[in-house]
Amino acid sequence: MTQTTQTSETTTSWQPLAAACLGAFMLLVDVTIVMVALPPIASDLHMSFTGAQWLLDGYALALAALLLAAGSFADHAGRRKVYLVALAVFALASLACGLAPSGGLLLAARVVQGAGGAAMMATTLALISSTYHGRQRGIAFGVWGGVNGAAAALAPVLGGLLTEHLHWRAIFLVNLPISLVAAWLTLRAVRESRLPGGGRLDWAGMVTFTVAAGALTYGLIEAGEHGWTAVRTLAPLGVAVVALVAFLVAETRSDRPMLDLRLFADRSFSGILAGAGLLMPAAFACLAFTSLWLQQDLGLGPVAAGVALSPMAVTSLVVSIGGARLFPGLSPRAAVGGGLLLIGAGAFLQGTLGPDTGWTALAPGLVVTGVGVGLAVPSLSSAAMAFAPPPRAGMAAGAVNTVRQLGYALGIAALGLLYRADAAAYVALNDVYRASAIIGLMAGLLVLAAVRATRRPDHH
Repeated sequence: MTQTTQTSETTTSWQPLAAACLGAFMLLVDVTIVMVALPPIASDLHMSFTGAQWLLDGYALALAALLLAAGSFADHAGRRKVYLVALAVFALASLACGLAPSGGLLLAARVVQGAGGAAMMATTLALISSTYHGRQRGIAFGVWGGVNGAAAALAPVLGGLLTEHLHWRAIFLVNLPISLVAAWLTLRAVRESRLPGGGRLDWAGMVTFTVAAGALTYGLIEAGEHGWTAVRTLAPLGVAVVALVAFLVAETRSDRPMLDLRLFADRSFSGILAGAGLLMPAAFACLAFTSLWLQQDLGLGPVAAGVALSPMAVTSLVVSIGGARLFPGLSPRAAVGGGLLLIGAGAFLQGTLGPDTGWTALAPGLVVTGVGVGLAVPSLSSAAMAFAPPPRAGMAAGAVNTVRQLGYALGIAALGLLYRADAAAYVALNDVYRASAIIGLMAGLLVLAAVRATRRPDHH
């Protein structure tokens, strides 16, 4: 009887982890699953190139803009409660995406989906940290990291399978049963947790940061369509500058800032954060344009396009899981900096396409990039927290996730300027890859130069 009870308790003890991992898997899959479905979505809903870009950027921007604020709110309102509400918002927004009759409504639903995803991302790690302790916490974080890698690896192929064999709407509707299971597990097994005491949300910081990020992305996309001197370009870029200044002022004056700017006084923290933001355009933003080339120019179906993109994701998953054994003793500085250099090298290898090049030419560069991603991504959050004061560790981890999603959104907007060039698709894609390579190499050198080899001393 005692053994049965212990077995039951052991089984139950991992249910909170399953609930958190299901949510993390969904929200991370949805960052990139839309890539392989962009051509059929644009065709069915008569969306322009700009509209297709926003389907990726709207989600990533909502994630980036709301993540820190959602984490702060959940710390005080209750992480379990916020996670359940976020699951409901994400599921309803996914349903709206799957039923959207027009591009405008689909984009609006994607933004709401990203808002739900921000609250989910902000609470999953906190729920795990408050539920598990000692060795179990280490195992739980390892599983959570593996799920993150699996989401990136499976998203292109999963998106291709659902789009080709069912419909592009299925990539959103598949979230409904997963959300229900995650909510059931959360209600059944997750205990409520919150920080002691109350606190006010940093509304000024949240609003100004959201406006700055959205206006900057909008301005970059409009520059590609209307040119740099058009009012439709200059106006949002001007708004972005004003909003950014307002954000810096608000965070400096707030007694409970969404992002404590004093963290940036540490050169190593700033270097890690810069690396996190530049990693996304170097490694991931270019894949959106690769998917368009594969399907529109090479005539591949969604499944074949997903398979063509999978070498990078599979390699990164293998390296991230086995990195500790493959590269024992590798410091965060070397992992992030070296990983970014490999990402840059992989992008250069991909940017050698010709008029008769097939999709297999991408594989070597994708594998090299995948090794870099597998080294760099798992080390980002731990490296940022290592160079932040212990009371600000959660904020540091949230800042890394924020700049990663913001880097992805801005990367798609900026690289879209090159893909719009009046040239053959493979020529424009080569330009995209060369820009990604330069970003990756510069980011790697920046991290190696700025980040210390040892973490912040404990007395800080």
